[in-house]
Amino acid sequence: MEFFDNHKKLFLTALGLFVGLTIVVAIIPAINNQKNNSPLPGAIPLSADAIAGKKLFIANGCVACHTQQVRNIDMDKMWGKRPGIPSDYAGDERTDLWRNTATLMGTERTGPDLTDVGNRQGSIAWNLLHLYQPRAVVEQSIMPAYPWMFTEVDTLVKGDVEVNVPDKFKKGVTGKIIASAEALQLVAYLQSLKQVPLPDGKAPMEFLYKKSEKAAVAKNGEINMPNGEMLYTQNCVSCHQANGEGLKGAFPPLKGSPIVLGEDLELYVNIVMLGYDARPEYAVMNAVGLNNNLTAEEVTAIINHEKTSWGNSAKPVDVEAVKKIMDFIKLTAKKQ
Repeated sequence: MEFFDNHKKLFLTALGLFVGLTIVVAIIPAINNQKNNSPLPGAIPLSADAIAGKKLFIANGCVACHTQQVRNIDMDKMWGKRPGIPSDYAGDERTDLWRNTATLMGTERTGPDLTDVGNRQGSIAWNLLHLYQPRAVVEQSIMPAYPWMFTEVDTLVKGDVEVNVPDKFKKGVTGKIIASAEALQLVAYLQSLKQVPLPDGKAPMEFLYKKSEKAAVAKNGEINMPNGEMLYTQNCVSCHQANGEGLKGAFPPLKGSPIVLGEDLELYVNIVMLGYDARPEYAVMNAVGLNNNLTAEEVTAIINHEKTSWGNSAKPVDVEAVKKIMDFIKLTAKKQ
């Protein structure tokens, strides 16, 4: 009974058990994890701007609505090319000595998962407009706007990054809208979020609970072609919109576009693969094809969907013709 009456012995015993269990249950496994897992060979450390952007991501509460974890189930396939593995997070470091916010895996998907958003939506123009006013690019979005990260100016100076905002979302702004350093840092962090390909020869884990997939039939009657409408939704709809009309003052329309309806296939494929600078009328398009590793079949399916949708009635293109152009583009890119 003396032991139970001595508060010092009770406290020290409880403290010893707590510290011992912490070491055995938490610290030793964490050290072993660090030894057993390292970043994948192609992983790129965060830049100074991306690190600052990560802090802004946390400070503005983005972690409350966005996860960064592709779970091993088929419904998560839309967020990444493969399920997440420990190596995806091995390069993360503490925010500082006192705060352990190395990984931001999150717990709730009120908004989309961001694990691979740098590949899925690599356009700086889209990301800045999305920050300024989410409903400008996603009409049903419930994300709050962050207009305080932007400034109105009368004249652009060297180094300014202008945001192409449609007129109906300017709300009395008469000058030009430019991104602040904080907005650019936050976008730098978002663009850094990319799933790193596994080393050659290593097969990724398969997603569980797969749904049965039916062979897609393209609009031009070709069998076993990818679903062009689905690929358009995944890669293009955020800028050019589901109706193909784009956003006036921000992203060009594909409905009635002379490029879409024209016969210059080389220009068309180059735009899909390498992006396009249509300034000052529209924002710069990023290299969707190269960034998302689209195949010739996928590019063909997207082009044919655009050529035959929203009232467009252009002649579909052949996958072999697209493949020849893409092979030349990739060969040129390697030489550079």
